[in-house]
Amino acid sequence: MNMAKENKTKTIYSFDTEHLKTDIKRRALKSSGATFISQAAGLVIGTTGIMVLARLLTPTDFGLVTMVTTFSLLLQNVGFNGFTEAIIQRDSLNQNTVNTLFWLNGAISLSLTILLIAMAPIVSRFYREPRLTWITAAIALCIISNGLSTIHMALLKRNMQFHVTSLIGVVAAFISLGIAICLAWAGLRYWALVASTVASPLTMAVGSWIFCRWRPGRPSQRTNVMPMFKFALHTYGRFALNYGTRNLDNLLVGKYLGVQALGYYKKAYDLFAFSAGQVTEPLANVALASLSRLSMDHDGFRRAYLNSVSKIAFVSIALSLFLTITAKDIILLLLGPQWNETAKIFMFFGPGISLMLISGTQGWLHLSLGRPDRWLRWGILELFVTATFFIIGLRFGASGVAIAWTASFCVLTGPGLWFAGRPVQLKISALFSNIWRYFASGLIAGLLCKYVLYSVDITAKLFSGLTVFLRIIVSFTICTSLYLFLIVLFFQSFKPITQSISLAREMLPEFITRKKGLGPHP
Repeated sequence: MNMAKENKTKTIYSFDTEHLKTDIKRRALKSSGATFISQAAGLVIGTTGIMVLARLLTPTDFGLVTMVTTFSLLLQNVGFNGFTEAIIQRDSLNQNTVNTLFWLNGAISLSLTILLIAMAPIVSRFYREPRLTWITAAIALCIISNGLSTIHMALLKRNMQFHVTSLIGVVAAFISLGIAICLAWAGLRYWALVASTVASPLTMAVGSWIFCRWRPGRPSQRTNVMPMFKFALHTYGRFALNYGTRNLDNLLVGKYLGVQALGYYKKAYDLFAFSAGQVTEPLANVALASLSRLSMDHDGFRRAYLNSVSKIAFVSIALSLFLTITAKDIILLLLGPQWNETAKIFMFFGPGISLMLISGTQGWLHLSLGRPDRWLRWGILELFVTATFFIIGLRFGASGVAIAWTASFCVLTGPGLWFAGRPVQLKISALFSNIWRYFASGLIAGLLCKYVLYSVDITAKLFSGLTVFLRIIVSFTICTSLYLFLIVLFFQSFKPITQSISLAREMLPEFITRKKGLGPHP
């Protein structure tokens, strides 16, 4: 009877991924393209939300919610960071194993939801802010919602159905923003952000169950999930260390500089991380799925990784250059003059964007090679070094903490990538030779652009007389033109640019390439 049920389930959902190994480059590019398109939609939604909510709410409202999410997001990602990577990386799966993982993850999520609700008074006392008790209890619901979507989203990503996961993410962002704006307009202040925070994972859970055909059965004792659980534990351990590293700044600013300073700082960080996320988030799971299939071919693995990092450097350095030059104008346009303090902080985040994106590829290496334990060990050192920088920077206010952020990446990126690449003999010299021209082009272009727009009397006077929007357009045009010109000069070829254009075309979904005649017809 049980065997019949097992066979019936297999006809409904197949865990086989052997077919994905054929033409993996094309699949990876199409998956990246789908996620980039969804990120573009997310950029529009996110930018709209930033512009509207910054005018309806105050820095204190954002600060209050940030105080809670600093704790809640760590618990919310238990399982989501761990089981997801374990399911994607695993070559073979069966129904019994996935059933057991689902119920194990569900039990963990429910327990952590109850734990955070019980901790609500403690969080409130820690910050000496009574309003946080009910905010914490409400946001705790995100944990169980996230737990309900983890396995389904992981199965979709394992099968490289990133167009589906991207769609779910866009819809969740749209619904979440709509709720936030409506409630903020009604005058509910920080409760608008709380409701939005809870709505996003709940929508993701509903969407994942609609689009993933797998349904959980009873957990089985006849399956060995311990290797996957150990993999997930190491992965989450690394995530927890990284989370502590990346959120210690919020904790310190909120505790010692106050809720308003945290509101200014968090908004600057969100814009920084949001900009970076448009590049890294679409690639992370795609890279894991594709590199995992190449883990036994070290030469092919190194080539695929170096090629990906080269493309990330090309885009991320341009982004870092533009955001650093236009920091004040972007904040003025998006948030308004009442957020001037955020502009000062954001300016110091800008130079670190490219290093943050390149450093983030460490995870691709560790996880695709099945070595999250090495990533966990590196995370301990990373936490210690970054915490030291934050504590020093805190003496100089929120801007000092932002400078510490960028400085920590300058120190840690090279050693981190060297350590991550050792199992496949990835040499740091090979990585440096692939990307140094992009960094040189960005640095020189930034200095020249800054000089022309702010130091030459004639151009500085003309530039300052423009509207905010036109200043951003002019800055973008000059920065991009100088950057591309210097790339051609350093490479003595248009190849990096033409390759990026060609790659972008390959990443477009097939229905677009057929319609516009950009790709072959089937």
